[in-house]
Amino acid sequence: MVTQQPSTDEQLRYLRLLSEKYPTVAAASSEIIRIEALLRLPKGTEHFMSDLHGEHEAFLHILNSASGVIREKIDQLFADTVPARERADLATLVYYPEQKLPELKARQEDLNQWYATTLLRLVELCRLVSSKHTRSHVRKCLPESCAHILDELLHAHFEDHDKQLYYQEIIQSIIRYDRADAYITRFCQLIKRLAVDQLHIVGDLFDRGPRPDLILDELMEHHDVDIQWGNHDVVWMGAAAGSPICILTVLKTTLSYNNLEMLETGYGISLRVLDQMAERVYGRSDVTLWKPHGGRADRQEEVARMHKAVSILMFKVEAQVIARNPDFQMQGRDYLNQIDYEAGTVLCQGKRYPLRDRDFPTVDPACPSALSAEESAVLADLVRSFRTSERLQRHIRFLYAKGTVYRCINGNLLYHGAVPMTEEGDFASETFEGRSYSGKALFDYCDRRCRQGYFAPEGSPERQAGQDFLWYLWCGSLSPIFGRSAMTTFERLYIADKSTHAEVKDPYYTQINGPHAAEVADRILQEFGLTGPGCHIINGHVPVRAIEGESPIKGGGKLIVIDGGFCRAYHSKTGIAGYTLIYNSRGLTLRTHQPFESTEKAIRDDEDIASQSEHIYTAPQRVLVRDTDEGAEESARIKDLERLVQAYQSGLLNEGE
Repeated sequence: MVTQQPSTDEQLRYLRLLSEKYPTVAAASSEIIRIEALLRLPKGTEHFMSDLHGEHEAFLHILNSASGVIREKIDQLFADTVPARERADLATLVYYPEQKLPELKARQEDLNQWYATTLLRLVELCRLVSSKHTRSHVRKCLPESCAHILDELLHAHFEDHDKQLYYQEIIQSIIRYDRADAYITRFCQLIKRLAVDQLHIVGDLFDRGPRPDLILDELMEHHDVDIQWGNHDVVWMGAAAGSPICILTVLKTTLSYNNLEMLETGYGISLRVLDQMAERVYGRSDVTLWKPHGGRADRQEEVARMHKAVSILMFKVEAQVIARNPDFQMQGRDYLNQIDYEAGTVLCQGKRYPLRDRDFPTVDPACPSALSAEESAVLADLVRSFRTSERLQRHIRFLYAKGTVYRCINGNLLYHGAVPMTEEGDFASETFEGRSYSGKALFDYCDRRCRQGYFAPEGSPERQAGQDFLWYLWCGSLSPIFGRSAMTTFERLYIADKSTHAEVKDPYYTQINGPHAAEVADRILQEFGLTGPGCHIINGHVPVRAIEGESPIKGGGKLIVIDGGFCRAYHSKTGIAGYTLIYNSRGLTLRTHQPFESTEKAIRDDEDIASQSEHIYTAPQRVLVRDTDEGAEESARIKDLERLVQAYQSGLLNEGE
């Protein structure tokens, strides 16, 4: 083994630090051997999900089932020996062990025999999903309270006659000492843990669906997750930071879907003061335009009044944000300043339209964006509620810790929205703070500004500017997270002419479907430093209308859109209930899912989500750990360890120092 000697004091200092962990040639060599073996294992499974929009039950089921991976493993092992009904029971048991166990136990005539059979099947299933992992990694995943016994069973050789009685006694003792339920539960948890190495969420956890907070609770417990922020996420990040415009924006969405449980129960945010103002100001107003989509029938009028109150507040604060941020180029979208209050018309896209509602009791036509004293007090109360919600702050800090605008991992580029482009197919440029940004530089700039809005000092101009930028990312025309010309909220509420409602997609979406789509995808990948036939873009944000024959595979096969309408509100538009993606050592597989009815029905009837699989990319040879980002890091460690061994052997460092 020939390695280059350290050439600088800094390199020598690094080797001295490394020697603290590996104080001898034997220790360093053993670690090299371990890593070399690890690099030749098949890569772990990656699971991609997008646009969850608060649909916590469907999310949890797909997470538990690993988009069908676990059921495939069960069928692979037991299709020839176990009836279909029992395989379905076993799958549901793995997904929901605590809930399914009581029902399965109640069916059994010989419970002890069922326990023994189930434990052995779970052992076999667990051994299969652990086959791509080192034994040390599997041990780290074992619960401390029963790690030794689980380890023994996982690495048992039941055909070994010398130990046959030993293994049988372990199983029987587990049953005899009333520990079967606990061990079954631990095995189910371990199977789910080992089936998927990494989980990627490609944006939009919040809004529309009932409980995004429960999704975040689950993600915070996951062993390895990353998140690429969507526009619904960044506006909640701004709300948690205390941005008035972001708070009003998320409240408007929440009220329009009558999703108060998430606010009140999930985050402990009270709307009492808002409700009281809405009753006083809009109690006699016609709030038909503000009726929410669904929800409790007995709260429709109350929610509609709050919805209108928040909308007017939001339009006022929007006008203020637009005025202090000329870089956003949103002049003309400050619609309260564009209204002729006497004529009852509004200027939109250079043309005047009659207003569907002319009731503006809190708006001063001489200064439309000014808040009344009561509105100011209500807004201050809302800001305080969002800032002091401990659970919301915990979730948003997690989003910042695990989230980015984009991520490059194992040859794949992940982002939620779009890479803003021109009609000619070039990367669109936008100027902020006196500098122009496009492509990857724009993404990096947006990431920095997102963090500024939450982490800059309280009361500083930088913090307010960052919070305004979080709102811009929600709805700005060149926001890579939004990817449309405008968020036409005002137009949809106040203007009957539907031509004003259009939210024109960025030219990016035309380019990735056009005649040069493959070249466009390659150019985007190259912009982010990715090249090669195995590289792909994984995108969310715009629901694929499968019902109309639209394909999620774009960019000449290099780009996959995995927003298939996970949220119930989109099912009628897409015809399906979402896509997920699996990337294992064999390649990429797209899963198309049908609607999920309920967790209760899934447990009671063993009803899995009906899904179809489509192979998107098959690797020319099996992908090993050495071919991944982790492999590159571990290979670099080998070189460092080789230098350490050489330093010991040459006398530059002494063993055991």
